[in-house]
Amino acid sequence: MTQQYSLQRTLGFSTVTFYGVGAILGAGIYVLIGEVAGLAGYAAPLSFIVAAVIAIFSAFSYAELSARFPKSAGEAVYIEQAFGCKWLTITVGLLVILTGIVSAATMTTGIVGYAQVFVTLPSFALITVFVIAISSIAIWGIKQSAWLVTAITVLEVAGLLYVVYVASDNLTSLSIPPLPAGADMDSSVATGILLGSFLAFYAYIGFEDMVNIAEEIKQPEKVLPVAIVLALVIATLLYMLVAYTALSVLSPAQLSASKAPLADVVISKGYSGSWISLISLVAVINGAIIQIIMASRVIYGMASRELFPVWLASVNRVTSTPIPATLLCAAAVLILALLFPLSTLAQLTSLIVLSVFVLVNVALIRLNRRFLAGAKESKDTGHKTVNFPRWIPYIGALLCVGMLLVKAIFWWSL
Repeated sequence: MTQQYSLQRTLGFSTVTFYGVGAILGAGIYVLIGEVAGLAGYAAPLSFIVAAVIAIFSAFSYAELSARFPKSAGEAVYIEQAFGCKWLTITVGLLVILTGIVSAATMTTGIVGYAQVFVTLPSFALITVFVIAISSIAIWGIKQSAWLVTAITVLEVAGLLYVVYVASDNLTSLSIPPLPAGADMDSSVATGILLGSFLAFYAYIGFEDMVNIAEEIKQPEKVLPVAIVLALVIATLLYMLVAYTALSVLSPAQLSASKAPLADVVISKGYSGSWISLISLVAVINGAIIQIIMASRVIYGMASRELFPVWLASVNRVTSTPIPATLLCAAAVLILALLFPLSTLAQLTSLIVLSVFVLVNVALIRLNRRFLAGAKESKDTGHKTVNFPRWIPYIGALLCVGMLLVKAIFWWSL
């Protein structure tokens, strides 16, 4: 391994789009729908709409910035270009890496319960084997990893569409009321929708991972912006359809009480729920692979800009992957999964992601102002190959700040 080798551009539009859909979907929707329904009731689909609106503005900002600066360690690069502040750049890079590592560790511990149904190995052994497996896949090669992620994503989408299919008779009869029976759109319903949207928002986290494989995408300036927005739109449509379907079969109380809500939807229609449970297990693997890849590419990108030790920017000649960075991520995931309770860390991860979204939106605002002030197209502002309305990052930043404030107020009141 030497530094003379670089990441190879092998990914096309369709692969990147499926990669993004897989990053967004993860395993969350298979269990999240029950929790959202518990908060928003029959208005849960509206919670997903609100969450999508909040996410889409930041997605547009990511899309524009990814076209200007198609580099690994995307968020850190955006902050560096906008503010020229080394400590802030490093901080943002570390925060993004932390979200990937903690997310992968959380998924790793979550898979143990599923796996112990089939094997009797102790938890530490299963965790170790799982981390070795996902890191090996990440090292194997980005093209191979992306194709595997794509295949699993297709399986995930097929599972969601299968749920819709088995409940199609409920959909045609329109048996679901838009709101809880006898309820108007009063403050309690609106509050439920809002609280549900806070939870549903986390189902949209993942599109930002796409920018960190920019140096492995063919024509990233053209591919990434469209792929980011398209992946988010596909995920939103799937979430809405699945939420509506689930509520047409089971009540919000039933969904909320279920540990496997979509499997219970299928079972209640007289079908076996084993396939949905298996797909949920595979979805966890998919999400963990994506997080390992994302975190390792951020480390690589930071090291290649000499913000981290340069040996972390080494790329293997055979696999064209940053093996030192990947192994470092794998070690961190293993330590967290074996030693620490991750429920609190997982909550903090969501807050970190929102904070990064705020900074990314503000970075775009600053770059746009500099562009309008006469910097024109340069290494300081990036090439404006994508032109979204200039007010979009303002709305994106305000929505994320608003969500952070409301969440803080909610926690303070507990």
